[in-house]
Amino acid sequence: MSALNIENLQNTFQNAVNLGGSPGAVSTSPTQSFMNTLPRRLSTSKQQKILKPFSTGDMKILLLENVNQTAIEIFNKQGYQVEFLKGSLPEEELIEKIKDVHAIGIRSKTKLTAKVLEHAKNLVCIGCFCIGTNQVDLNFAAKKGIAVFNSPFSNSRSVAELVIAEIISLARQLGDRSIELHTGTWNKVSNKCWEVRGKTLGIIGYGHIGSQLSVLAEAMGLHVIYYDIVTIMALGTAKQVSTLDELLNNSDFVSLHVPETPETKNLLSAPQFAAMKDGAYMINASRGTVVDIPSLIAAMKAKKIAGAAIDVYPAEPRKNGVGAFADDLNKWTSDLISLPNLILTPHIGGSTEEAQSAIGIEVSTALSNYINEGNSVGSVNFPEVSLKALNYDQENTVRVLYIHQNIPGVLRTVNNILSNHNIDKQFSDSHGDVAYLMADISSVDQSDIKEIYEKLNQTDAKISIRLLY
Repeated sequence: MSALNIENLQNTFQNAVNLGGSPGAVSTSPTQSFMNTLPRRLSTSKQQKILKPFSTGDMKILLLENVNQTAIEIFNKQGYQVEFLKGSLPEEELIEKIKDVHAIGIRSKTKLTAKVLEHAKNLVCIGCFCIGTNQVDLNFAAKKGIAVFNSPFSNSRSVAELVIAEIISLARQLGDRSIELHTGTWNKVSNKCWEVRGKTLGIIGYGHIGSQLSVLAEAMGLHVIYYDIVTIMALGTAKQVSTLDELLNNSDFVSLHVPETPETKNLLSAPQFAAMKDGAYMINASRGTVVDIPSLIAAMKAKKIAGAAIDVYPAEPRKNGVGAFADDLNKWTSDLISLPNLILTPHIGGSTEEAQSAIGIEVSTALSNYINEGNSVGSVNFPEVSLKALNYDQENTVRVLYIHQNIPGVLRTVNNILSNHNIDKQFSDSHGDVAYLMADISSVDQSDIKEIYEKLNQTDAKISIRLLY
């Protein structure tokens, strides 16, 4: 290629950059997450009307536990009042804070119990900036008309990558060798150190994380089997087994990826450790209650289990600090930390910049959509209801959001109230004891809106009402 052609190519490239060509055309490491920027809406022939519940300046959002900056930016763009705290709050402080807020964002340490939620008079929705929602009383929240949203997949890759790292680290005893060398001890050994290639990984729970882990593990040369309470299509050459014991009997590594439920409490205890291969390894990056830690300690002391990696615990410190992980938190802590080939991490499975940014976007967008549009799709405790957005040419239209008890005759009562008006669109669904109706009413003025609100507010089955326009 001639010098002139090279110069022309360079000029063309620079012009593309200057003109803002394809996003990410020039990037630096580390690469951006696929959700680091808000998704662009598909172009439509008519501009969508952004509904608002009332003055956005009056909308108060409380974010706890160092929720990612992306969430703060999204809420600020909506014009909401945002209060941000790095840590969680004790119950009494939380009760005082939650009295006036309309939405709250938490991670895993904040406990939104019925006692706390009882004081949340203005609360419309809750955002769990994580996968789990066991820290929220979901049934009580639903009965109060409070929708709860989470992030079911955004940190899946981060957790799966951590588990892969731990599998290799346990097989090679990297943790022990690192600690030894930090203290000046040179201990070059190969005894009981293995390649992971050709070994079998058993995955308990084949959801977002378990299936991601499956793909990564097969790329490393591991054979993958998995157990789940429902039949799920395998990815790659993974194989679903019919019982937990079958998985435990045949796995060199066992990794848990299940939610916290009464059925999963102490899912791995003494009988399950006894059923595992001699010299097998266990990894838990799901929930702290699914492994009986004293039984694990006993199994490791007996050399039945050759190593373990634990990222979650039954009781976890409320904030970072020296001495926070001690026997007064979990009485077996001293016994646990004395074991060899044991990797202990402070609940960091999803703690990467990419994951936290994606979670911040996903959950804050879901909360904003529910607050501004009434869209409850993705809620974990609520009927999933959505209506097509209004256009700017649809003037004098109000969106009715009516949350009510799921009992016979309610829709007849509501439709009688709305029968004197033109109902453009209407959608209703139920979830347990709670039902949710959305309706767009056109050709209304302020007096009509006031009348609709007052009549719906007087219905016996009402839980809460919001009107958007």
